[in-house]
Amino acid sequence: MNIDIKHQCTDHDSYRAARIKSLFNVEQGANVNITADLPIDDNDWQIGVIVGGSGTGKTSIGKKLWRGTPIHKPKWDKTQPIIDQIAVDGSIDDATACLSAVGLGTVPAWLRPYHVLSNGEQFRANLARALADAPERLIIDEFSSVVDRQIACIGANAFAKSWRRTKGKQAVLLTCHYDVLDWLQPDWVYDTSKGEFTRGSLWQRPAINFDIYETNWQFWHLFEPHHYLKIPRMIAATNYVAVVDGELVAHLAVSTRPGLIEARACRLVVMPEWQGAGIGTRFLNQVCEHWLNAENRYNKPLRTIFHTSHPNLAAALRRDSKWTQISGQLHGGKPSKNSTTTYGMHFRAVQGFRYLGADYD
Repeated sequence: MNIDIKHQCTDHDSYRAARIKSLFNVEQGANVNITADLPIDDNDWQIGVIVGGSGTGKTSIGKKLWRGTPIHKPKWDKTQPIIDQIAVDGSIDDATACLSAVGLGTVPAWLRPYHVLSNGEQFRANLARALADAPERLIIDEFSSVVDRQIACIGANAFAKSWRRTKGKQAVLLTCHYDVLDWLQPDWVYDTSKGEFTRGSLWQRPAINFDIYETNWQFWHLFEPHHYLKIPRMIAATNYVAVVDGELVAHLAVSTRPGLIEARACRLVVMPEWQGAGIGTRFLNQVCEHWLNAENRYNKPLRTIFHTSHPNLAAALRRDSKWTQISGQLHGGKPSKNSTTTYGMHFRAVQGFRYLGADYD
C-alpha cells in the first residue's frame, strides 16, 4: 500500500510570516508532502501501529489507509451511564465483557456517564466501545496519549489480547508513544519519524511479577473504594496484598467456614491502573494454593471457596481448570431465618466456586 499525501494551504506574506521566513531561512510553510510504503495488503495481520513524533504525519496516513473507514471517535450521551452505551444491541453480559476485557472492571464506573470518568477510565471506555462495535477495520488516533503511562501500557495489553479474539478483524493504532509497543505486540509498526516499516514478532510483553504479603486490614481503606460492595469486614480474616515494585496492586481476605472444613476468600480487588493485566486471578490462585498446602495460621490443608457477582470474573474462573463451580444463584436468594438479606447483606446474584489446586491444571 503506497500512500502519497500532499497538503496545501495559502502561503501567507504578512509581516510576521515574512519575518519568520527570514529569521529561520524557511521558504514557505504552505506545502506538506508525506509518503509511506506500507506492505500490508496481504491482510495477514490483526494489529498495526503507526508511531512517531507530533507532526510527522500519523493522522494523515491513518485517514488514507482505508477509503471509507473513519478514525474511531465514539459519541457518548451525557445523560446515560456507559453501561447503557456499550453493546447496545447485545446483552448486558456482552457489555460487561467488553468493559472488563480492556481493564475497566471497577463496577461503580460502569454506572457513570462518560464525561465524569477519569482520563484513564475514558481511555478504557473508548476501547470497550471499539471492542463492542468490532468493525472489520478500526483506526484509533492518539492512542494512549492522554493517560498515565502505567494505565496506557496495561490498557494497551488488555485491548490487544481482546482484539485478537475478534478473529480476522484489523486495527491500526496511531500513537506518539513507543512504550506501548511491547505491550501491544503488534504485527507491524511504521515509524513516521524514521520512515521505517517493521513486521514480525519483534515485540515481547514485559513480565509482571508480584510479591504476596500476609497482613491485616490496614491496607483495606486503599482498596475499598474500588470494591463493588460496602459490607462489614470478614471475621478472623487473614489478609493478603500483591505488590509490584513496592506498589500495592491487589487485595484478598481469607477466613474459614465453621469447623475448619474449608477456607472462604473474598474482597478481591485489583487497583484500576492494573486491571486487565491478569494479576487478579493469578493472585487469587496463588493465595488459594498456599491454603491448600497448609500454608496458613492453622497449618491445615484447606480448599478455598470463592463467591462473586462479577460476571466476567465468574467466566474467568469457569475457564480455569483449577476451579469448579459449585453454585449459581443468578437471581438472588432467600434470606436466612434471622436475617432479611443474603450474601453479605446484598440481595444479589452470586456464583460460587471451589479451588481444586494446581494439580488439576
